[in-house]
Amino acid sequence: MSRFVDTLVGTAADRGQRRGMVTGEPKEPVRRTWAQVHDEARRVAGGLVSGGLQPGSAVAVLAAAPVLIAPTVQAVWLTGGSVTMLHQPTPRTDLAEWAEDTVKVLEMIGAELVVLGEPFDQLAPVLEGKGINYRLISELAGAEPLAEIVPTAESDTALLQLTSGSTAEPKAVRITYGNLYTNVKAMVDRAEFDFDNDVMVSWLPTFHDMGMVGFLTVPMTFGVELIKITPVEFLTGPLIWPELISKYGGTTTAAPNFAYAIVGKRMARVEDDNAYDLSKLRIALNGAEPIDETAVQTFVDAGKRFHMPPECVFPAYGMAEATLAVSFAPLFTGLTLDVVEADALEADNRAVPVPEGDPRRGTDEVRSFALLGRPLDGLEADIVDDSGTVLGERQVGEIRLRGEAVTPGYLTVDGPLDTQDQDGWMKTGDLGYLVDGQIVICGRRKDVIIMGGRNLYPTDIERAAGSVEGVRAGNAVAVRLDAGSRRERFAVVVESKLAGDAAEENRLSKEIAARVRDAVDMRPFAVVVLPAGSLPKTPSGKVKRAATAVQYADKIAKNADA
Repeated sequence: MSRFVDTLVGTAADRGQRRGMVTGEPKEPVRRTWAQVHDEARRVAGGLVSGGLQPGSAVAVLAAAPVLIAPTVQAVWLTGGSVTMLHQPTPRTDLAEWAEDTVKVLEMIGAELVVLGEPFDQLAPVLEGKGINYRLISELAGAEPLAEIVPTAESDTALLQLTSGSTAEPKAVRITYGNLYTNVKAMVDRAEFDFDNDVMVSWLPTFHDMGMVGFLTVPMTFGVELIKITPVEFLTGPLIWPELISKYGGTTTAAPNFAYAIVGKRMARVEDDNAYDLSKLRIALNGAEPIDETAVQTFVDAGKRFHMPPECVFPAYGMAEATLAVSFAPLFTGLTLDVVEADALEADNRAVPVPEGDPRRGTDEVRSFALLGRPLDGLEADIVDDSGTVLGERQVGEIRLRGEAVTPGYLTVDGPLDTQDQDGWMKTGDLGYLVDGQIVICGRRKDVIIMGGRNLYPTDIERAAGSVEGVRAGNAVAVRLDAGSRRERFAVVVESKLAGDAAEENRLSKEIAARVRDAVDMRPFAVVVLPAGSLPKTPSGKVKRAATAVQYADKIAKNADA
């Protein structure tokens, strides 16, 4: 049996009797111990096996409620299969297109079965229309428990994590049982988890790696108390997040930048100083994208009133290709910034530090990036240039990773694709540098804007645009235009409540353009102002730069001409 499944089963028999998962907040909270979740998983697994599921099969899961997802994914692992969490359709989704995309995904991963749970069991007719075999979780849960757990090897596939790219051209990261165990074990060790006392609180989607691996698989594997709600419940009322941390004494949580920005602003408007107690929060992980220091500071400032330790901010670097986590900042240090010279960074790919007290600090002559800690146990990182030459400290290049948690490859519509070279190194596509062994991320290689011989990072542009009053927090995106040509430029697309008022849009656009020029010494080709909810985003809430450029190409061109 793989180390992962062996630990999962052992936990259910021991710590799982005491620790568990709360779901159904805020309306109908229900707590189940991990032992009870395991018992349910055994029944679902029994139903899968009696229905003909063979060891090594790929199973796609489509459900929203964590109370259904937890036993179902565990059941697949108990039968020796692999799990793929399908992207969930929304009320605005064209179901015909969704079905076509789902067929592509199922063919790509070789899955012959979709397991459906509420509210998506109503999609059964759509799947039937495409000839897709499905089972309902509600029916599987009534089966006889699985008699014997199917053995799994470390190299067997445990998780096929769909990437956040276009659903028209799906790609899945292949995570083995060995990858999974190595990374979840390294995470709890580096974060110094106390399995009997830590309480995890999460609203992150289970079809995203942080929600699935970090905030479902980790607590289920080691028996950590988990409070789990859905993204819809968070987005409906973001203050439910600090409410649950307060109610259950949450010690560990995570989110991308936009969530910290939104909740920070809303907590600041709460009048009652005793509305929340965030004093037990020791880890507020931020790692889905380059960390926005403004969003973090907004959250920290608002949290002080509710006794939140500022050092709980926990910068991290992660990616699905490394199962989840690559590096964690040192515990209890909060957000530590590396401040560097803008000219050296953009023109020479060198991160030259600007010391404390230097008058350039706080001006547009510097750039700042979060220190993200050293790689977790079992992983190593280096920085290489375009020719593959390993670079020295504070030299900016592409980050490479090697180690037990790194995926052996992708599944694509064109077949399997290896990720590692002959020495086991995987290029991440992220640009960054090392400082005393700690990783620093500057941005995605494909997103860097090259103008006038300078490398402009989208995050610098987006932070400048987002600082303008009227721009929705976390909803500014810099998009690269005419990439690789002499005419390479960039546009800024933002969401605002002012959208629709021509005069206000024009005023806002001019202010954004001026603020961006002050920040990076380059004017945007165009500024586009959109209503709330317009920007295309990943399942974790990150804006999609390339998709934004395509979707709003006409508006960008029109606004430039204007």
